[in-house]
Amino acid sequence: MLEGKNVNLRIVEKEDIPLLNVWANSLDVGGDYEFSRQVSRAEMEKNFEKSLSEPSSVDWKTFIIEKKDGTKIGYVVHFNTLHPAGKMQEIGYVLIPNERVKGYCRKL
Repeated sequence: MLEGKNVNLRIVEKEDIPLLNVWANSLDVGGDYEFSRQVSRAEMEKNFEKSLSEPSSVDWKTFIIEKKDGTKIGYVVHFNTLHPAGKMQEIGYVLIPNERVKGYCRKL
């Protein structure tokens, strides 16, 4: 777990999948930058299991963003992408609507 001043980041666990599935299928949570692709819970569970058995086959890692009291407020995704200059790493994040504009993901 990565501990911050206001929030912690931790690796996604199997019990997080139902909530992540709700968030993934919500246009409000994805916002303007998250593409709209509906995904079934079974597909998410399959991808989660595959990431455990074949870690090299998955080019991304997802972390849950939790407040200090354990409330889940979003997620961070670390992934590789192809770029004209070569393979690059990117980080994206999503916060649930009522937790936005509170400084959790601001640049320092």
